[in-house]
Amino acid sequence: MAKKKGDRVQIILECTEQKKSGVPGMSRYITTKNKKNTPKKMELKKYNPYLKKVTVHKEIK
Repeated sequence: MAKKKGDRVQIILECTEQKKSGVPGMSRYITTKNKKNTPKKMELKKYNPYLKKVTVHKEIK
């Protein structure tokens, strides 16, 4: 069975802790997710180079 290309969408993950702290710059990552398997907004722990630590990044698009 062939895969449909319309299931995966590109999303942007943005750091939540950096917004609160007021540190200049913005840590963002671009990734893809499957709309059918993950209909809710995604949250991942990623490295933030401005804060120099691993923080929670939430989906903004």
